[in-house]
Amino acid sequence: MILHTSMDSPIGALTLAAKPEGLCGIYFQQHKPAPKRADWIEGDDGRFDEAKTWLTTYFIGETPARSPKILFTHGTPFQRRVWETLIDIPLGNTMTYGEIARTIGSEKASRAVGAAVGRNPLSIIVPCHRVIGSKAKLTGFAGGIQRKAWLLRHENAFPRY
Repeated sequence: MILHTSMDSPIGALTLAAKPEGLCGIYFQQHKPAPKRADWIEGDDGRFDEAKTWLTTYFIGETPARSPKILFTHGTPFQRRVWETLIDIPLGNTMTYGEIARTIGSEKASRAVGAAVGRNPLSIIVPCHRVIGSKAKLTGFAGGIQRKAWLLRHENAFPRY
């Protein structure tokens, strides 16, 4: 069973999903692809407190002290390797899809990396918005390019966006 709740943010309402073991989803309004919610139940029993604190701290422009416990409940081994690599991209920095492919030892898999990034279930905390195309081009984002640009500007990663 997955519990879900929502919270407001400067980039619109966010839906948070969690199991007792940890946070397993952060989704935007009109998230693409939309999460499957067949076994989700609305409610907030305190399991979202750390994530809400982290996100609130992040959105006011401070560096969150500690990430909430996260849980990847799905994904192929390749997707999980990509998502775990995203966690290591520092605040205010970016990587290209090709750089991530090289980092995980699959240098010719930049398109597959892009597909995996697009399926990241933990937006913002697992910072898929920090992944850009070659030549610093903004490419697809599950929450929309405008949100990606906002997040990068917020982090001073790309002030021109």
